[in-house]
Amino acid sequence: MEPRPPADPAEYSGPATATPTATHTGGVPLATSSAPDGQVLDADEQRLHQLGYAQELRRNMSGFSNFAVSFTIISILSGCLTLYGYGMNTGGPVMIVWGWPIVGLMTLMVGLAMAEVCSSYPTAGGLYYWAARLAPRNSAAWSWFTGWFNFLGQVAVTAGIDFGAAFFLNALLDLQFGFDARPWHTILLFAVILVLHALLNGFGVNVVAKLNDISVWWHIVGVLLIVGVLVFAPSHHQSAAFVFGHFVNNTGWGSTFYVALLGLLLAQYTLTGFDASAHMTEETRNASTAGPRGIIMSILVSLVAGWILLIGLTFAIQNYAGEATSATGVPPAQIFIDAVGATGGKLLLLIAIGAQLFCGMSSVTANSRMIYAFSRDGALPASHLWHKINPRTRTPTNAIWLAAGGAFVLGLPYLFNATAYAAVTSIAVIGLYIAYVTPTFLRLLRGDDFEPGPWHLGRWSRPIGVIAVVWVVFITILFMLPTASPVTAKSFNYTPIAVLAVLGFAGIWWLVSARKWFTGPKVQGTEAELEAVEHDLESLGGATA
Repeated sequence: MEPRPPADPAEYSGPATATPTATHTGGVPLATSSAPDGQVLDADEQRLHQLGYAQELRRNMSGFSNFAVSFTIISILSGCLTLYGYGMNTGGPVMIVWGWPIVGLMTLMVGLAMAEVCSSYPTAGGLYYWAARLAPRNSAAWSWFTGWFNFLGQVAVTAGIDFGAAFFLNALLDLQFGFDARPWHTILLFAVILVLHALLNGFGVNVVAKLNDISVWWHIVGVLLIVGVLVFAPSHHQSAAFVFGHFVNNTGWGSTFYVALLGLLLAQYTLTGFDASAHMTEETRNASTAGPRGIIMSILVSLVAGWILLIGLTFAIQNYAGEATSATGVPPAQIFIDAVGATGGKLLLLIAIGAQLFCGMSSVTANSRMIYAFSRDGALPASHLWHKINPRTRTPTNAIWLAAGGAFVLGLPYLFNATAYAAVTSIAVIGLYIAYVTPTFLRLLRGDDFEPGPWHLGRWSRPIGVIAVVWVVFITILFMLPTASPVTAKSFNYTPIAVLAVLGFAGIWWLVSARKWFTGPKVQGTEAELEAVEHDLESLGGATA
């Protein structure tokens, strides 16, 4: 059967798209609140059918669980702490503390613009699907390159998160057992953590959703415990002038302004991964409103809690030079120990490691769903392998292992490049944010032709979209620049190489072959055929349970 274009969102005539008001930002559910649960689920599945897809994944996630996935991937106890040492040397306290709200506000603009599009197109394909539907022309090409940037960013952010967890776990093992932080030790732990996260994801979305729900409270309570201990336990605290105004430049570069801009990476890397709420919409109830809310709430909660964490940690610094160059390889671990003693420091370190492990697990979840959806449309090599669904767990098992394996490959240069971790985080920021903002750019081109979903920005849509696009162009250029001077093989920022390699591969494949057959997101069949796919999966699931 030849694929036909997905149904136009304008054809969706359910109550959710009844003429929205210009100032409405909260959205309404797909069915009225008095409707029984079955009708709500039917409405979600109906909308997915109109977008061209069968309900292959199990739709069991609540709105809270959808938020929890993105909040867990943002993980302030992961990004803030793993790049804290980078921040100590690249701008110091003033950029650590003030860079966070500046970047957070800009990230919120990007998230708001994304959430509006997510409400209209709640699919696991997310960003590349949105690009195809919004492009005024050459929709297949826009979809293709958006998907590849998203794929790069997702793999890189998974690598960055689990690499950070490996750093922190290595530091704890060094403190407790003398398992020092030499590169191959860290890489070994990195591999073990990735395998653990792939195995956990293989158990099914119910297990992942429950762990994500726990993760939200682990992060919130963990931040309060860490900050509370650092407020009351140390005998000495830094002054407010130091925390809010002290600048440090250990990069080798002479320009204060340039180094200050580089210092924004700490915040920008941490505030990534909120597209997970979009990728999980095919598994979320009331997806057209729960997905957008998950995106925005994950940014807002992280913005507040993360700033509290960074300020509390910076006040607790005891020996700046010694902690910035700690033998553990993890400056926050040294700050904990210097501030509260060895035992208390290790316990605080355990809280951070737990949060990072939750974070990496959720990142593999979101990454695998993006791979599953992109492969559903034939856009990855060997797509037939990555689109397979395990009928028992209703999870894309092969895509899960590709997500973990790709992340491992991206982290391997750490064996010979000391700045590899900063490069991985830069790759994650660039890949993800280009994919985040491309649909927003296309939505701006569409103007009034865009058909909003139940959650939208009204008259604020265009100005917020313009701010989002300008910001992403700025950070894309910034984080490809060298971070240390002099530039050597050990300090070279290989971000441009990784980005150009993926872009070059996708571009050559597009020109040589894909432009002849890739038409963008493909529907899976007629209404009857979609229902048949769902029936077959239910039958296989029952047979193998």
